[in-house]
Amino acid sequence: MPQPTLSEVGTGTWAWVQPDGSWGLSNAGLVVDGDESLLVDTLFDLARTDAMLAAMRDAAPAAKAIDSLVNTHANGDHCWGNQRVAGAEIIASERGAAEMEELPPARLAKLMKAGRALNALGPLRRPLGALFGALGLSKGAALAEAAPFALRCFGEFEFDGIELCAPTRTFEGRLDLTVGDRTVELHELGPAHTRGDVVVHLPDESIVYTGDILFVNAHPIAWEGPVANWIAACDRILTWNPTTVVPGHGPITDRTAVQAVRDYWVWLSSGAKEAYDAGASAHQAALDLSKSGYGHWAEAERLVVNVATLYRQWDGSPVPDALHSFAAMARLGEAMRGH
Repeated sequence: MPQPTLSEVGTGTWAWVQPDGSWGLSNAGLVVDGDESLLVDTLFDLARTDAMLAAMRDAAPAAKAIDSLVNTHANGDHCWGNQRVAGAEIIASERGAAEMEELPPARLAKLMKAGRALNALGPLRRPLGALFGALGLSKGAALAEAAPFALRCFGEFEFDGIELCAPTRTFEGRLDLTVGDRTVELHELGPAHTRGDVVVHLPDESIVYTGDILFVNAHPIAWEGPVANWIAACDRILTWNPTTVVPGHGPITDRTAVQAVRDYWVWLSSGAKEAYDAGASAHQAALDLSKSGYGHWAEAERLVVNVATLYRQWDGSPVPDALHSFAAMARLGEAMRGH
């Protein structure tokens, strides 16, 4: 697999990009002016965060001591390396900071170990999962179903030893910062991908760090919604007419990728509403939609989460936990492969 790269995308402005941008392989950014520095996001584990910070320190002396860190949202691949810059002011939206507390790194480490144990059972995993379900142990059944898929997504990361380093400053709506003489705008555009999504806008450089409001060449995933907020977020970014856009996942791009994600959500909203009105399950709707439209985009399993999020907007059903969402994605992946 290609190695991560640090690219200077503007004067004193960098992007750390992890190919191929799939599950957990997120991007980050660095803004410096004089002796001051601001980091946009850390990474999923400590080793990857260490490698990124070493490259940034080589590129910019101001990065030797990060002054400020912005976490764009609560997913671990954008904040679980925070302890490596624990002396910095850590900034997030108020809702994003609250959401970070809900899945501590130690819990995911335990879930991954349990998933490996279940996966090692081979063909016995499915009947064990069925037994869990028959006994009313829905989380055990979901873990048994999700284990192979979750290990493909996250098996290369090391979660032991990570301590959640929470934000020290929160905001709602908008917060303007200065890095040296530069203005850095933080805009809370969620809930969409998560409850408190933030994008970082450098108006003088015409650069936007989008966090996971933008995935490039892959299906985005709306854990939270509503999808209308995501469309509105894309519209807001497009009004800035950025020259350079650093997505949460995928290669450095421009406004065309923002428009592409906006178009995706419009397409999916229409298709999902037709399926919902026809009485189709979220699984069946996602399977049907996977055969048209965006088949060239990666991570098509995310369609079932996105359709379910749209369905919740129409029927008021509760947000499922991540474990059951991964089980649903595992089922869709198998169905798409014809298993």
